[in-house]
Amino acid sequence: MRTYDDTFSGQRIYPGKGKLFVRGDSKVFRFQNGKSESLFLQRKNPRRIAWTVLFRRQHRKGISEEVAKKRTRRTVKAQRAIVGASLDVIKERRNTRPEVRSAARLAAIKESKDKKQEAVAAKSR
Repeated sequence: MRTYDDTFSGQRIYPGKGKLFVRGDSKVFRFQNGKSESLFLQRKNPRRIAWTVLFRRQHRKGISEEVAKKRTRRTVKAQRAIVGASLDVIKERRNTRPEVRSAARLAAIKESKDKKQEAVAAKSR
């Protein structure tokens, strides 16, 4: 038994039921009843008519079993060793207090400035 789908509403049309409408450009439209035919001929949009299959799919109506919301995977940050430093060294550096780190940075800056001054002094001699 061959069934067709209503062009407008999307519902099934069983044998012996419905109407066939052929447009001037030979495109065939099948309608289950006069209601869907009339709305089609009025150029109504089936997505805006609440009882059509298109509307119900678009607005997720009539889905009997609610599917549990898909879980999204959270990204987990993993620390890895870098070429110059092992993981232990990196963790140790991170755990040092900011004051100690800033003091070490200032000392390194001062040391490099002293080296530059010595180099400039050596050049001027």
